[in-house]
Amino acid sequence: MEDYERILLVKSEIFVYRIPPLNNTKGYRAADWKLDTPDWTGRMRLISVAEKLELRLEDKNSGALYAKAPIDKYPSVCLEPVTDSSRYFVAQLRNDTGKTAFVGIGFADRGDSFDMNVALQDFFKQAEKEAELQQKQDQGAPSLDLSFKQGQTITINLGKKTTTRIRDEKPETGGSVPFLPPPPSTTGAVPILPPPPGSIVRPRP
Repeated sequence: MEDYERILLVKSEIFVYRIPPLNNTKGYRAADWKLDTPDWTGRMRLISVAEKLELRLEDKNSGALYAKAPIDKYPSVCLEPVTDSSRYFVAQLRNDTGKTAFVGIGFADRGDSFDMNVALQDFFKQAEKEAELQQKQDQGAPSLDLSFKQGQTITINLGKKTTTRIRDEKPETGGSVPFLPPPPSTTGAVPILPPPPGSIVRPRP
């Protein structure tokens, strides 16, 4: 899933200059550049990507990316104003392989540079507020202690579980014959059964 991009500022014309190395601690000066002959002219877009900020230099007509400058803080080595003009800045360009180069950028209209300053300051102020709010929430949230205190017990109710065992009704093995109740005996004689109906009964001798 691609990160959501939010456009903070668009300027239709921006100038890019090759600049000499910084030889002093006072900062960059636009007067040292060839302001009348910029090395590239295009448009500028200030983009917020996944809580990060990028300054993108693009072709005016096609919108193709020429270069980009990730900005972690302002002012910083990523982007800083020159010391002798409000319309020019020094940006640290960075490509996808991590190589960097410092260039000068500037606007013909002072109002454009003012708009960029405001957009940059607003972005980092908002980011700072969100970071402070998150820090307060993290500090204020009570920690959850799941450890047992001394002498503390816990009861777990698993419910009743009944098991019914069905005994196999199998005869005893081992050669024993089950005992049957003995027939009723009088004196060892065979019991007399009544004759079937229609038969002739002969008296006993």
